[in-house]
Amino acid sequence: MSDSMGGRRPTHPEASPNSHGSTAGEPAVARLSGGEVPYLLRRSHQARRLRVTLDPVRGVIVTVPAGNGRGIRYPEHAASAFLAEREHWLRRHLARQERDREHLAARGPLGDGAQVRFRGELHRLRVIEGNGARWTRVFREGGLDEDELVVELAAADGRPLAAVLRGYARDRAREAVESALALHAGPLGVEPEGVAIRDPRSRWGSASRSGRLGFSWRLVLAPPLALETVVVHELAHLRVFGHGPRFWDLVATRMPDHARWRRWLRDHSFELHAAFPDDPAG
Repeated sequence: MSDSMGGRRPTHPEASPNSHGSTAGEPAVARLSGGEVPYLLRRSHQARRLRVTLDPVRGVIVTVPAGNGRGIRYPEHAASAFLAEREHWLRRHLARQERDREHLAARGPLGDGAQVRFRGELHRLRVIEGNGARWTRVFREGGLDEDELVVELAAADGRPLAAVLRGYARDRAREAVESALALHAGPLGVEPEGVAIRDPRSRWGSASRSGRLGFSWRLVLAPPLALETVVVHELAHLRVFGHGPRFWDLVATRMPDHARWRRWLRDHSFELHAAFPDDPAG
């Protein structure tokens, strides 16, 4: 899946690659006309061409082909030249990412009283500890000024708060995705062979020619219609691969305003991918 749903384009600004067979990344620095830009250099046996992506935690990542006759002899030189050609684009998106980071930081660290997004709306996080609960519970509750996500932490639960929230969001995402599949698969005349809920860094959903679909659990943080748009997008791929007029006409039969929700996901991609991190300070 590409376009705004998945980000397979070589220069998608809001996600990082997660390709099988890639290196973890080597620190490097590109000396551009506007100043130095640190980045991670990744070598991938699956990559067909160079690509640059921005990760909310790891920053700029340049992936270069490795081996299989496509390997690049001087990858750092090639990566620097690649970034230099795209410097205006790169700095524009880095500036936007920094604004997004500052905006998120203003909400406060992840903990009691913080604001978190869920189902498209900001919720106040209320964390309750030491109440004798045998199991940790997470649930939504209406507040006077805004809805709340309430976390009742069991004393025996040693998980960090972010891990608790990730588990809750993943479960709710599966429920929401399965509901959307039940709503749209029949009218589109398709039936998936299987569905996986994961945490990819470079796409919101995926569809294979064997009929298997994959979705990011982070979609449950977005408005329900944004999640539905991704579900319809992937279901449509079971009938039409590629993104030609026939594909978009098919998507529009179920989601006439799909462009609006694809744009919402682009605009909030940094926020969604930065939610509930392993290291809340990161």
